Order: sequence, then C-alpha cells, then structure tokens
Amino acid sequence: MNPESHPIDYVPIIIQFFVAAGFVVTTMLATHFLGPSRKSKVKLDTFECGIESQGNARAPISVKYFLVAILFVLFDVEVIFMYPWAVNFKELGMTGIIEMFLFMFMLLTGFFYIIKKGALKWE
Repeated sequence: MNPESHPIDYVPIIIQFFVAAGFVVTTMLATHFLGPSRKSKVKLDTFECGIESQGNARAPISVKYFLVAILFVLFDVEVIFMYPWAVNFKELGMTGIIEMFLFMFMLLTGFFYIIKKGALKWE
C-alpha cells in the first residue's frame, strides 16, 4: 500500500460529484419544463391535512420556544459522542475516562450556564 497520495487519486470522487450534481440539475430542469403547469386559486391555496387555513401563518412565536429547541438539539447531539466512548470503554483505559470526565465537565458547565442565565425559564 502506497502511503503517498496524489491528486490523480481524487479524480473518481470529483467525477462522482459532478455526475450527482448533473443528475440533480437535470432532474429539476426536466420536471420544471416537462411537467404540467396549471395554476389556479385552489392549487395555490395552502393545504394543511384537509383543514381550511385560518389566519396568518406569520403569527409571532416566542423566541424562547426556538431557544429551548436549539438547546435541546445541542445537548442531544452531545450525548451522541458518549456512545463510541461507551463501546470502546476498555480499550481507551484511563486516558479515555479522563477525557470523558473533561467532556462531561465542559457539557455540564454549559448546561449550568444556560440555567443561570435563565434561558429555560418561561415567563
């Protein structure tokens, strides 16, 4: 196995990228030009599970909702990093334990920071 890497080695990946991008562009253009285009008031009306739409969709929503959602995703994704550690627990040894405690410390520091700032309080 040759440890050296040459730019020519990446040609298949570049070709695959252009083929995939070309397929996407071709498919989108083909459906746009070949598909039927019949616009009417009924077709352009919003559809929500067969229920008639009411009011404006641009109603203001509290920023707290989005903040809690983003924080949930952030801390939920961080837990994903614990799975490989748990699977390789024995192989990582003491170094792995120290790294995980450091990771947990940083994660909990951020969690206590958002609690201290009141990011999770609904008023």
